[in-house]
Amino acid sequence: MKKLDIIYEDKNILVVNKPSKMLTISDGTNAKTLYEMARDYVKKKHKSNKIFIVHRLDKDTSGVVLFAKSEEIKKKLQEHWNELANREYIAILEGNLKEDRGVIKNYLLEDRTHKVYASKNKRGEYAETHYEVINRTNKNTVVKVNIKTGKKNQIRVAFASLNHPIIGDKKYGSTTNPIKRLGLHAYKLAITIDNKHFEWEAKLPSGFTQYCKKR
Repeated sequence: MKKLDIIYEDKNILVVNKPSKMLTISDGTNAKTLYEMARDYVKKKHKSNKIFIVHRLDKDTSGVVLFAKSEEIKKKLQEHWNELANREYIAILEGNLKEDRGVIKNYLLEDRTHKVYASKNKRGEYAETHYEVINRTNKNTVVKVNIKTGKKNQIRVAFASLNHPIIGDKKYGSTTNPIKRLGLHAYKLAITIDNKHFEWEAKLPSGFTQYCKKR
């Protein structure tokens, strides 16, 4: 079992770098979750310590995840998460994305198999995804992504709707998997809590580095 990769910690919050292929919270299986690792970590310091989920990342997405250490902090963050948090991702897409920057606006629905998809008639939950190209290779486009809404599978659906799915994302139409994982990493989280501004980054996973280097 991997050791918890701690980015920042104080009396109110714990910020960690989630590895790919790990659930943030349980889906009913016996798989080890990031939440369990964080809970075990704080309880080792004192058995009465607790940890609370504020937000989550998809199982196959890596990067910055913030936990609260009290119910009060959890509620304060969750109730205004989209206003308080600025979330940036790095995504590696299949193909050559035409525009250098843009905004993808989708309305998201979920089918009976729990697969999220973009509706064609503005039904569902609104999702807004901003992107900027940071590098191009012969077969791929690397984008920096900022989400204004935090919907399930939002980024994955957004780029699939442009016919440029994220590499390794077979669920949403990807046919290549050169880095043996989903090409999506939550690399930065900025947030203001009680008039204090914080900004954290999770280092790029090894497979991403070659795609982010300018050629």
